[in-house]
Order: sequence, then structure tokens, then C-alpha cells
Amino acid sequence: MPLTDLPLAECLEFRPELTAPEDLDAFWTRTLAEAESQAGEPVLARVGNGLELVTTYDITVTGYAGQPVRGWLRLPAGAREPLGCVVEYLGYGRGRGLAHEDLTYASAGYAHLLMDTRGQGWSAAPGDTPDPGAHDPGAVPGFVTRGIASPETHYYRRVFTDAVRFARTARSLPMVDPERVVVTGISQGGGIALATAALVPGLAGAMPDVPFLSNFRRGAEIAAQPPYTEIAEYLRLHRDRSADVFRTLSYFDAAVLARRASAPALFSIAMMDPICPPSTCFSAYHAYGGPKEVEVYEYNGHEGGQQVHLARKLAWLRRRIG
Repeated sequence: MPLTDLPLAECLEFRPELTAPEDLDAFWTRTLAEAESQAGEPVLARVGNGLELVTTYDITVTGYAGQPVRGWLRLPAGAREPLGCVVEYLGYGRGRGLAHEDLTYASAGYAHLLMDTRGQGWSAAPGDTPDPGAHDPGAVPGFVTRGIASPETHYYRRVFTDAVRFARTARSLPMVDPERVVVTGISQGGGIALATAALVPGLAGAMPDVPFLSNFRRGAEIAAQPPYTEIAEYLRLHRDRSADVFRTLSYFDAAVLARRASAPALFSIAMMDPICPPSTCFSAYHAYGGPKEVEVYEYNGHEGGQQVHLARKLAWLRRRIG
């Protein structure tokens, strides 16, 4: 697989000028305040998972507009004291899956709160968490251009609000130490984790892997495979809307929001990634406002470091939250 973007030396120097909308902070303050005003208590129900060492709960959290968002809470069986917690967001098109999946973080001794992404996934059509705001006849297939006419109606306004509500809910759970909550995710999940780190002060850390949703314009211009290509496809059909489209997306650009984050972060970036080109990921890394480290996988595509990097993340978590 060839390089898909700038070589590493140039990526390390790549610092594009990304303009934040003047009302970005006001937009998110208002959006999240509205969500908090409609928030109820999380609903947990223990479910059978066929396992002895991990306990799984079906959890429902009130997200954007008070809408229910599903997830899994996994705990080491028999845990009796507040635990460090990893809040995880999913990649593009993935749902939360089954109760016995994704056992690494619980097996390592952490609470693991996994958010279902509204309107995505295979568990039920259209996923365990529907997206009541999804109707948009002008969007191209996928999620990036849903509600693209305005930040008020854009799909990721709803998703990022859900993500913030999950992180805040994690800190309120009696089995979780609120001072030891870390957010993570791969691809779309990495971009959501970055946005959450920017919008939730006081997190203990963030671990974004090959983060999507970073520097939308560059992604639309150079990505060889979806989802950034959805933007180019939309603008191929709507030739006169470029300025409006990228203004809307600027409210949800992880590379713009990352400046507002302060929690320590561990990034991973792959240099042969045709889905999230490395310069888009480095855009977010260089902009990130807190202490940061990056692990670069020079000969990997969008799969990134996989299990090699997971071991790196577990070691980083031990240092950060014990």
C-alpha cells in the first residue's frame, strides 16, 4: 500500500489554519445546556452475557433533545470500589453489538461504557438507537451531509451531544471514580472522543485513534475512500454550496474543537490510511490543547496499530488512571 498523503516529516510540520466560527463556544454552550435541562437518570438493566468475569448492563442515557441513547456498561465481576472508566465511541456505521463483545477494558479492571451511535449499526434497523432527526432528502448516502444546511440541524450536533451526555453520565455512576474517566474511539469514534474532550472539562484523558471528523475540507479534497468522499459527492451535486457546507462542518471539526481540550491525550495515526489521511489526523493532533503523545504506524492503513496499539493504550491508562 503506498503513502496516501504527505510523508511523515511534512505531516509533523503540517499546521493548517482552521477558522472556528465566531459563535462556536456559544453554540455548544447552548446545545449542551438544552440537553442537560432534559436529562433524566440513566436506566441500567443487568443482562446475561454467558461470562463469569465480566458483568454487563444495558444502559440507556438521555442524549440530544432528551432522546434515549443505548449503550453497554461492562464491569469486572465483583468490583466493589469506584473504578476508573473508559468511555468508548464507535467507528462509522458500527452499532454497539452484543453484550459479550469488547471485553478488553473490563478485563483490565476498568468500567467500560460503550455508546451506541444513533442511526448506525446492525443490531436492529436502524440500530439500537434511532435518530429521529435523520430525515434530510438533500443528503447523499451516509451521515456526514445529513442536515448540512445548518449547524442546528446537522447530524453530528446530535451525536456529539449524546457523547457528552455519556461522558457526564459515566462520572455520575456510583461504580465509577469521576476523577478517572477517559474517552476513546477509533476513526469516527476518535473524532467523537476529541470533541468530547473539548466539551467536557476535567476528563482524565483521551485516546483518539486515526480520528475521522478532522479538517473536513482537506479530507474532502484528498481522501480516496468514504466517508470524507460524501462531502465531495454532495458538492458535486450542489456546486454553489461549498462555503455554507464547510461553515456548517466547522462547528463539528475535531481539529477545531481540539484546541479547547486540556486532558492528556494519546493519539495514533497511520501513514497509509486512505480513509482518514494522516494530514487530517495530524491537523487535530497539532491543534490539541492538552499534553499529548502520538504513536505513528508508518506502514499501516486505516486499521492503524490494532492490537499492538491496544497494548500501548493499556499501558498509558495504567499510568494515567491506575
